[in-house]
Amino acid sequence: MFRISRTILAALVLFAGFAPVATARTPLRNICRVKGQEENVLRGLGLVVGLAGTGEAGDPVTMRALSRAMELMGSPVPEVSLGAPAGRSDLEKWKNTCLVLVTARVPATGARRGDKLDCHISAINGKSLAGGRLAFAALQGPNTQDPRVYALCEGAVELDDPAQPLVGKVHNGCQMEEDVMTPFVSENNQITLILDKNHANFYTANDVAEAIRSRYSREDPSMVLALNAANIVVTLPAEYVDDPVQFVADLLGDLTVYSPEPEARVVINERTGSIVISGNVTIGDVVISHRDVVVEAGAVQWDGLGTEEVDDAKLQSLVNALRALEVPADEMIDIIKGIDRNGKLHGVLIME
Repeated sequence: MFRISRTILAALVLFAGFAPVATARTPLRNICRVKGQEENVLRGLGLVVGLAGTGEAGDPVTMRALSRAMELMGSPVPEVSLGAPAGRSDLEKWKNTCLVLVTARVPATGARRGDKLDCHISAINGKSLAGGRLAFAALQGPNTQDPRVYALCEGAVELDDPAQPLVGKVHNGCQMEEDVMTPFVSENNQITLILDKNHANFYTANDVAEAIRSRYSREDPSMVLALNAANIVVTLPAEYVDDPVQFVADLLGDLTVYSPEPEARVVINERTGSIVISGNVTIGDVVISHRDVVVEAGAVQWDGLGTEEVDDAKLQSLVNALRALEVPADEMIDIIKGIDRNGKLHGVLIME
C-alpha cells in the first residue's frame, strides 16, 4: 500500500499479491555470446589538410608529425630555415593543417586485407575540420606493444554535426592492410560462452551449464564448466572437433534455457529527468517526507485467517502515483534516492 499526501491532495493505492511469473524459455543466443566474437578498435594519429585557415600547426607535436610526413614523401624539412626552404619553425605559420585522432571499428565478424571501413576523426587542435581532407593515418591495434600497421586511412572529411566542427568521419576511408580475425576456439578445442551483463549471475550460469550438459550427456560431464557468473567453458564434442561452427550454431540456436530475469535496476538521468525501471524493482516498508510530499509505502495482504502480511510494493507503482500528483521529476528522483539510502530499494540504482 502507498499513502502519498501533498498538502490538501492525497492518493491511496492498494496492491494485490504479485501474479505468478510465467516460465518461458529463450534460445541461448539471446543471453550470451562466444568469446572472440567482439569488436576491435584500431587507432592512430593523422593529419587533415586543405583547411581554410581553421587548422593549427603551431604546437610541437603537430609540427613533428607534419615534418615527418614531408620527410616520408621525399621533402625533408630542415631544423632551421636557411633561406629558400622552410624550416621546422616556419611550420607554425601554417593554418591549413590539423592533427587528428583517427579510430576505426573492426566488426565482430573480423576484417580481411583490402576491406574498407568507416573511420572517425577527432581534432586535437585547430578550429574546424570543415572542407578538410584526411591526408593519411596509420592505425595500430589495441595492443600498444604491437608495432604492426593494420590499416591506412585517407579521404574527405564529413562533419557529424556542423555545430561540432572538430568531429567527423571518412566514409570507407580506412583500408585494411592486415587481417583482423579473432579465433573463437582455443588450442585445446574449447569455446567460452559469455553471458551478457544483464543476465550474468551464478544462477543463470549454472542453468546454462546444466542445459548444455543435459544435451550432450553422452560426453564427459566435465566438458562444461561455469567458471564464474559470466563465463562458461565448453569443450567441443568429438563429432564437432572438425566443424566448430556447426557446434556453435546448434548450441546458440537450438538449445533453450528458462528465460532468466535480468537484474532489478533503476536507471536515472538527472540531466533529462528520465527514470527507467525494470518491472521487478520493489521497495520495502518506508516513510519518506520530502518537501510537501509524504510517502508511506508498504503492501498489505490478508492471509484469510484474520491476520495481515506486509509485502514489498512495486517501485513503478509508486512513480505512477507520484506522477498522478504531478510531482516534478527532480522531486521523484530525490525520493527514489532517499529510499535507496535507507536500504529499502530492492534493486540496483544507476545514476547517469
